[in-house]
Amino acid sequence: MANPDPNAAQPPLRAAIVPVTPLQQNCTLLWCTKTMRGAFVDPGGDLDRLRAAATQHGVTIEKLLITHGHIDHCGSAGIFAEELGVPIEGPHEADRYWIARLEDDGRAYRVPGKPFEPDRWLVQGDQVTVGELVLDVYHCPGHTPGHVVFHHPESQLAIVGDVLFQGSIGRTDFPLGNHQDLIDAITTRLWPLGDETVFVPGHGQPSNFGQERRTNPFVADSVLARA
Repeated sequence: MANPDPNAAQPPLRAAIVPVTPLQQNCTLLWCTKTMRGAFVDPGGDLDRLRAAATQHGVTIEKLLITHGHIDHCGSAGIFAEELGVPIEGPHEADRYWIARLEDDGRAYRVPGKPFEPDRWLVQGDQVTVGELVLDVYHCPGHTPGHVVFHHPESQLAIVGDVLFQGSIGRTDFPLGNHQDLIDAITTRLWPLGDETVFVPGHGQPSNFGQERRTNPFVADSVLARA
């Protein structure tokens, strides 16, 4: 009997969460297991930790992906991209306001911040590639006007930044935030991705959309039905 293929059960995508900055933002290292090429989603800071994570998993970083322009999510993106010689993709151009003020916000939060110009702004319906993986892009405004979410359908995995959390939703009291836009984005763009879809939020523990539809005090189906 032939030996089983050691790669037969290997999922096409793997991911590791690396909390960064004093705000404990979930930077996600995701990679294509076939090519071992990967991307960091939201490299907000602590670049030494991120370099070590890529080395530990044997991943070659080919790009940086950004969900939105807040300091803990992308303060060090421009610095890291220049160091690695890789492009930045995301967020939506409506977050220019936040990216332009990264240096000022960095001083306020004591996090390194440097404004940058992405190599590619993203819009609803775009796709991004990581190795041979293809991720769908969803524009989900509300927390910030240019927030995007990355979804890999085959893995039933979404990287949602600060749109949705386990048991909570993103703040909308920052400049350009909009509560109704956020609720609409969650219900019309995230819920259709399926209850079994696991999501990595910008802070805290992963969850899945079904769990949040049942129990989240802000966007559970039962809560919204009473609104």
